[in-house]
Order: sequence, then structure tokens, then C-alpha cells
Amino acid sequence: MGEVQNRPFQLSFNTSLKVQFQGSRVTSDGGLLFVRELDERLGLSALIAEYILDDRRGKNTQLPLPDLLRQSIYSRLAGYEDVNDAERLAQDPTFWFIGSEKIWERGAALTSRLQSFETAVLTQEENLTGLAAINRNLIAKAETIASPQRVVLDMDSTEIPVYGQQENSAYNGHFESTCHHPLLLFNREGDCLAAKLRPGNVHSAEDWEELLLPEIERQQKLGKEVVFRADAAFAKPEIYEALEERNVRYAIRISANDSLELDIAELLTRPVGRPSHKPVVRYKSFLYRTTSWKTARRVVAKVEFHFGELFPRAGFIVTNLETYSRAVVRFYNRRGTAE
Repeated sequence: MGEVQNRPFQLSFNTSLKVQFQGSRVTSDGGLLFVRELDERLGLSALIAEYILDDRRGKNTQLPLPDLLRQSIYSRLAGYEDVNDAERLAQDPTFWFIGSEKIWERGAALTSRLQSFETAVLTQEENLTGLAAINRNLIAKAETIASPQRVVLDMDSTEIPVYGQQENSAYNGHFESTCHHPLLLFNREGDCLAAKLRPGNVHSAEDWEELLLPEIERQQKLGKEVVFRADAAFAKPEIYEALEERNVRYAIRISANDSLELDIAELLTRPVGRPSHKPVVRYKSFLYRTTSWKTARRVVAKVEFHFGELFPRAGFIVTNLETYSRAVVRFYNRRGTAE
């Protein structure tokens, strides 16, 4: 068994390379070769040719487009946040051998060439759309290996702090920073299925339909059951209605208000007797409707009494899941955990 494990690992993207584990012969960032093998088997080169437009002319075409894109991606995977290290990485053996034969002969792209590629070529509208398509197609190929019949989608927004006068940056009061405010869609494994870069001052749910509805359609065409989770920023009637029209189950947190708390008044009374060091948890499920809703919907409430705290913690989830209240809360709480 030991002899078999010590045999060199053969790489299909470059059959002249063999990967061996020898402590006396270590290559910096050598682990990227295994990532390169994965992208070869997933067909990244074909996807680049299909979705990325190359309008370069003359000497600018000396380095193939797939080599430039791989160098850009792989340098980030290795922890190099920008192109400032490209000068050194251009002569790194790992970055030589993840590319084509042209790279083996002359080395990878220098800083100026890589920077021009990222800012002039990749930022074209067609290529931004193409990058999103490549990302989704790669995940789709991985999904065919082991894909459950039930697909869980998590949507959220985040901040990307910026410095200086970057285009579309703005002050966001929630994050208390000048930032971009992208919208992200993930599956339950933590894969980013879609993303949209937005100005820093837009609402968290802005453009939700642009990312969510095509993914629901894609999954349902494959015969998958789709379930959606999101925080209170996405507690909007138009989102509920769109999901219900498409037979999508959902669990979306909803902000507390006086009306909701009145519906669970009996749960808010502190338990009689000596306080427990272990939290006391109560659940309730009830129908609820606000003036902006066309119909009543199920709301699950969770109330927790914690030792040393004067008031209970109360949370609410609006859902069309037909399961026990505790199971709804546990399902929602796994949101964003890459379960």
C-alpha cells in the first residue's frame, strides 16, 4: 500500500509533469497544479473560448487568453491579492507549467500585461457576462457528479470597502463605510452561483430577481425541488409571491414588530422559578398578514430566555415549509454555513 501511495501523480493537462511528495524538493505554490488538473477535467479552456471575447491585436496577442485568465485567477488562489507580484510570479515554475507551451518558453505575464488584461479586456460588458457564465457552467459540471434532488439557495449581500473615488462606491449607513454592495447567491455547499456588483448605497435586496429567478428556472428544468433562505432584508411581498408562483419553498427572517409580538404574548412571560443556566426555548407557529400582503402566511416564532438577561430574545421567520416549527428554525439557521 505504501509503495502505491508513493507513486508519482500523473497530470493530464501536461503529461510531462509528475507530482511527487519529497520534502527535500518543494516548489512554491505547487498545490496549484492540482487545481489546474481540476480545471482541465472540468473543461475550463473550452468555456473561456466560448464565453470570453478576445479583441486584442498585434503584440498584445502573444500570450493566449486562457493563460492570462488562469494567471489572474490562480495568483488570487495563492493569496496574491493584486497584480503587483506578477513580475516575480512570471518566473515561478508553478505559474509556468499551469499555462500553455508559450508560457513554458517565455514565462507568464508581467505586471503591465496582466493589469491591462484585467482592466481593459475582462471589464468589457460581454466579458463580465461571460465570466458569470463560466462560473455557473463550472459549478454545473461539478453538480453532475453528486447532485441531490433538493436544492437550497441562499441569498445575501455584503460590503466591499473601497478607498478613494471608485466608480459606484457610496457610503452605506448599515456598514458605516464607503463601499460597493454586491448581491450574492449561493447553494447549500457554499458555491457562489451568481453575483452582481452594485453601488454601495442600494438596498440589500436590490436586483434580487436578476440573480434568483434564472437559477430557480435552471434547477426546476433539471427536475429539482428548490428551497430558498434569506435574512430580513429580503422579507418583501414581491419575493414571497414570486417564490409561491414557482412552487418554491422558503424560510425568510422577518423583523419583529408590535403586532408579531402581540401574537406571541404568552411566550414572552419569563418561566416561574429559579433561572436556568441553560437557555429556555419556546416555539410557536401562526398565520400572519400585514397590509402589504395579499394573503396570510405562516410565521414561526422562536423565543429564548437566557440566564442573566432581563428580556427574552424573539425571532420570526415567514415560511411556506410544512414542517415542525423547530425544524424550520434549524433549517433557517444553517443559512450561509456551507452545510
